Amino acid sequence: MNRQSVVIVGAGFGGLSAARALARANVDVTLIDRRNHHLFQPLLYQVATAGLSPADIAAPIRSILRGQKNVRVVLDTVIGIDREGRRVILDEGRPIAYDQLVLATGARHSYFGRDDWARHAPGIKTIDDATAVRRKVLLALERAESETDPDRRQALLTFAVIGGGPTGVEMAGAIAELARRSVSRDFRSITPHCSRVLLIEAGPRLLGAFPERLAGKARVAIEEIGVTVLAGKPVSTITDHYLDVGGIRIHTDTVIWAAGVQASPAAAWLDALADRAGRLVVRPDLTVPGYPEIFAIGDTASFKKPDGHHLPGVAPVAKQQGKHVARMIASGRRMPFRYRDFGSLATIGRHRAVIHYGHLKLSGTLAWLLWCTAHIFFLAGYRNRLIVGANWLWNYLTFERGARLITGDANPTNGDKTWAA
Repeated sequence: MNRQSVVIVGAGFGGLSAARALARANVDVTLIDRRNHHLFQPLLYQVATAGLSPADIAAPIRSILRGQKNVRVVLDTVIGIDREGRRVILDEGRPIAYDQLVLATGARHSYFGRDDWARHAPGIKTIDDATAVRRKVLLALERAESETDPDRRQALLTFAVIGGGPTGVEMAGAIAELARRSVSRDFRSITPHCSRVLLIEAGPRLLGAFPERLAGKARVAIEEIGVTVLAGKPVSTITDHYLDVGGIRIHTDTVIWAAGVQASPAAAWLDALADRAGRLVVRPDLTVPGYPEIFAIGDTASFKKPDGHHLPGVAPVAKQQGKHVARMIASGRRMPFRYRDFGSLATIGRHRAVIHYGHLKLSGTLAWLLWCTAHIFFLAGYRNRLIVGANWLWNYLTFERGARLITGDANPTNGDKTWAA
């Protein structure tokens, strides 16, 4: 019997879970990704706020799968799919044929039709995004140290995060701790009360997916560490030096986007039905309608639960879907996907987090400890778990942010006039 060829596009949570779950299946797996590493996205905000280094939350795909003999890894960018010929079209390499195709291509930022805001308000989905935001935040602090104009200095020390979901809440809390506690001791003119951190949410409250009581506790906790919450106030303008929120102009040089996501072009590759966020509408067994050999999982898929609600774009969903698809490919049977909800978590800062799991609703120190434990456990590799745990312990004891490196050209317009001291 010939071994089937399974092609997986994307080495995120879903794609990697599917590949690993096929370790003992009678198939040959090709895993395609345009980057050579698997990234633990839930901790990217800590790279952006100098709490962790990029290598702490990423691992080479080849090293993760080195012991799995039926998998080969291809570093390339997918630009299309030949549905009739069952081939994946690559940007540089030759097309790759498949018998079964798993699309786990993830998502990018969505600016809700205002793509011109992207250059003024970057989001964080990749290591490059996170290090760019880190550079932006740290440069604002450095320039504020020597700025003599009080209005200009206040603009440099004002940080705005747009989006009140878990990513926005975690980012705002981390920036507040960085600017108010971690770096103020190293500067001569910046005190803990100089910086202003804003968390802006167009909806009526933060953490809309959490119960209202937990969301209220999260707001109290984040305001206690110095974050100003502007809820129910949509953003109408974003520039390099100010933004307009609910009719109010706020002068700031640092705006970070955490408000929405847009799926990859997978639906366009297949010319298939997609939802408003560009996610492929899938059947209960995660196949694309009309193409029983093509699966979509994670942020690539729009999956509706029996109660009519859509599954959120979070790591546990992608991982469970990846394993489910692998079981179906290995067995040759199609089965409806059932998601097991392990709850929602969000951290605000040290000793501050909220957890919702069924009837269990936790906040405070216990929730924070559970959040830390869960995130360390799900990191790829023992090395990363050890390093992240050690970094968090050191940061907890000293308030130090050890990854405060400004990388890249801090003055890109200077060209060849920039010299090393």
